[in-house]
Amino acid sequence: MARVTRRCVCPLDCPDTCQMLVTVEDGRAVDLRGAKDHPFTRGFLCGKMAPYLERVYSPERLLQPLRRTGPKGSGRFEPISWDEALDQIADRFRAIARSSDGPEAILPYSYYGTMGKLQSSSLDRRFFHRLGASRLDRTICASAGTAGYEYTVGRGRLGADPMAVPGCRLIINWGSNTAQTNSHLWSLMVEARKRHGATLIAIDPYRSPTAARSDWHIPIRPGTDAALALGLMHVIWRDGLQDDDYLSRGTIGAEPLRARVLAEYPPDRVASITGIDVNTIETLARRYATEHPSLIRLNYGLQRHGGGGMAVRTIACLPAIVGAWRHPGGGALLSTSGTYDFAMDRLTRPDLGPPARTINMNQLGAALTGQLPGPPIRALYVYNSNPAAVAPDQNQVLAGLRRDDLFTVVHEQFPTDTVDYADLVLPATTQLEHLDVHGSYGHHFVLWNEPAIAPRGQARSNNDVFRALALRLGFEPELFPDDEQLIAELLDGGPSLRGITPQRLRAEASIRLSLPTPFLPFADGRFPTPSGKCELYSERMKADGFDPLPTYIPPHEDPLTRPDLAARYPLQLLSPPRSQFLNSTFANQQRHRLQAGDPTIELAVEDAHSRGLRDGDWAEVFNDRGSFRARVALTGSVQPGVAVACGIYWNKLVPGRSNANATTAQTLTDMGGGATFFDNLVEVRPAPDQTDQSPSG
Repeated sequence: MARVTRRCVCPLDCPDTCQMLVTVEDGRAVDLRGAKDHPFTRGFLCGKMAPYLERVYSPERLLQPLRRTGPKGSGRFEPISWDEALDQIADRFRAIARSSDGPEAILPYSYYGTMGKLQSSSLDRRFFHRLGASRLDRTICASAGTAGYEYTVGRGRLGADPMAVPGCRLIINWGSNTAQTNSHLWSLMVEARKRHGATLIAIDPYRSPTAARSDWHIPIRPGTDAALALGLMHVIWRDGLQDDDYLSRGTIGAEPLRARVLAEYPPDRVASITGIDVNTIETLARRYATEHPSLIRLNYGLQRHGGGGMAVRTIACLPAIVGAWRHPGGGALLSTSGTYDFAMDRLTRPDLGPPARTINMNQLGAALTGQLPGPPIRALYVYNSNPAAVAPDQNQVLAGLRRDDLFTVVHEQFPTDTVDYADLVLPATTQLEHLDVHGSYGHHFVLWNEPAIAPRGQARSNNDVFRALALRLGFEPELFPDDEQLIAELLDGGPSLRGITPQRLRAEASIRLSLPTPFLPFADGRFPTPSGKCELYSERMKADGFDPLPTYIPPHEDPLTRPDLAARYPLQLLSPPRSQFLNSTFANQQRHRLQAGDPTIELAVEDAHSRGLRDGDWAEVFNDRGSFRARVALTGSVQPGVAVACGIYWNKLVPGRSNANATTAQTLTDMGGGATFFDNLVEVRPAPDQTDQSPSG
């Protein structure tokens, strides 16, 4: 047998972006593990990816094109050929584009089922831009926090160097379950604790695995993070703990911000908003201001509410106030993606085709049911996503997907909830079966994903399909080159890619960006903002209609500001990831489903008992938008008034055939058009039947 080892990259929407070694014997992958010689991966993979070969060789894989034979949602299909499928798609797209509705009646829907630059955002963008289709605003995950962070420290989402974290002495995981969602960074945080006694702090409404393993968990009321940050600023300025030198050299707006927090955010008021006692606020502020190097690891959970962008913007001001950016590993870390100078516009070609309307992906339900301006959506092309499970306001999304006049194509690896509503299903390659290049939002390496095996069955990559469709529609062939040329275009970017050529990347498989070591982006007080400083006061925000100073914006569905709604739905529901799944990926695989168990709703004991619920009971979680079923779990991990339902489960595989997104809303964040998944008031009651909770029940 021929035995070779290929270097691949984990495709998941995860900051770790691990390098994987895949052993192949006689054309079949027989072993997969983390690369020991990669500086960030360091030889281990998470529990989701370690058994990835089970996914590649699963008997449930989609391996041939399919055509619907039953009603939408029934999941009944028959095989057809690739030529038949592609001809039908091209004919339907052509007819719609030439109709009175025009090409804007066609909507692509995708996110990051793979994070590879080629298969996530290259020829797909070119194809739909050239077609003139509606454009998708891909905001479901990180856009609010990105907007708030960039208003403060500048474009590019620059932050602390993850590799320098072991040198930190105080580390705050703020709204970040780092131990599970960023496990390689967590290992560096633990190293800091072992090396010199660093204190690990978790600020989170939920006693997540990260909070449980930290030295100090501060349970904050959901959606009130900005108020806590403003309270910390009050104590820091009141007690003279600020870094005046750094404030003078590196910031603009310190004095008006100081005046605001001293007048408006004393600890007692902040305590009433956040549910955190005054002593905790005072102690945290003093420790943060005096123990250096200090790092705030921000994550995207805390921005998934009505004031989420402002919350991230406010927290991002803290490192400048105490001078934390001076130190290796110090400051804040939201994402490292801004350090990559990839030539993305060359790859995606937004200049192709006429200007077209943009539809926010969080409002898919409204788009499919005719509630947005413009022509009706007559065709939907889904790839790298499972919107029937992951999009908010699930019932409205499913109502749209059931439309008989909606032509839906889904390019997928498995028969997801969304596949059940498709007219045509196309089999997709896995990460081991196509070429790609990856950046990261959790480290500073560019990685090459070499195909390890041939595509299984008739599976094709995204780019292969868009080339074939472009050919049928008569688009210019030079716009749809092979993947090797696309990689050359991608790497012909800015300074951080200096010296990284396709040839070198193929040979070395992983190359660190051209950055100083350690990377200290703002130690000198210079920021990529209009003023060149950290903007505690932002003229750009003022021009865009926002408060130019940090402030607290409560959630849309906050019990304190919406007592009318809270009287009917008194629990604030959070729906963070379950460790065995990545969004809805892996939720169909036996190993991961068994480890995850039934859907759960974690409640405080008093909230459960007052509703006649005991540990292990089946409950119905509901509001005006919808409902789902879950087992009550009295884990002691939530405060009264808060409920947690980890997911995301596939609808067709759980009782009641719905998940937490049956209750979430299509309302958007204050900035960036982000999703408000954690801005969600619900009530809980015993499920109607405690004995029959099968998925079909």
